Amino acid sequence: MNKDQFLSRRRALLAGAAALGAAGAAGAVHLLGAEPGPPARSSAAPAAGAQANRAVRRPSAYRLQPIAGYGPARGTPARTLVRHEPFLRMSDRERSMVLSFDDGPDPRYTPGILRTLKAHDVRAMFFVCGEMAADNKDMLRRMSDEGHIVGNHTWSHPLMTRLSRSAVRSQMERTSDVIEEAYGERPGWFRAPYGAWNRAVFEVGADLGMEPLAWTVDTLDWTTPGTRTIERRVMKGAGPGVVVLSHDAGGNRSQSVRALRDYLPRLLDSGYHITVPRRQLT
Repeated sequence: MNKDQFLSRRRALLAGAAALGAAGAAGAVHLLGAEPGPPARSSAAPAAGAQANRAVRRPSAYRLQPIAGYGPARGTPARTLVRHEPFLRMSDRERSMVLSFDDGPDPRYTPGILRTLKAHDVRAMFFVCGEMAADNKDMLRRMSDEGHIVGNHTWSHPLMTRLSRSAVRSQMERTSDVIEEAYGERPGWFRAPYGAWNRAVFEVGADLGMEPLAWTVDTLDWTTPGTRTIERRVMKGAGPGVVVLSHDAGGNRSQSVRALRDYLPRLLDSGYHITVPRRQLT
């Protein structure tokens, strides 16, 4: 598939997701970052698949609290609440941001991103696709060893709202299996491709012990708009609690690698603390 065909297919899928009511960037639920605190209540409409007349949950139902490490202790019974919206941002109590990268790992681009993050002693999130991760488990281990969070981005990046529940489970479970095989822990976070969420996706994700995370700022780097454009979008969208979406696979991501080298030191010089979210299963 050439570049034009890839972009046309991706735009068509994005349009399909919108038509189906995908809510990858429609909510307003907060995450907790390095400093714990109660998240704000959501005032946005529920994501696709939620019942309009569902009773409003107590604020405590959305509470995410820090624990030792970035996932549940192995062997400890835990339960993940079924959300009706993906989390979009962290608590804005401080100047903290999250950088996230989707679709990898790709041996052509992921190592460059990891080198830049390590050079600045920064942790990020990588939402990996199982079919990419299966052949690059060494990179998953490196991500874990260097303090990054590895999340689930399905096996083959399909539009999940068009799949049966059993297919949704297969996409997510197979990827979690690969992640666990790589470094011994199952992922605690997942992100639906194209931001397409529905009831089945939320319920299966929760059943597999994962919380849904979307994003606040989309760099649109997959369109290869140019390194400076990607950098401008990040700096313009920077703010307390922001989650930035970029990609380290799925096409030529050399612009994404170069852009990170430029905007990361600028964010740090501007006083932002680049962190990763912590959570606790109830």
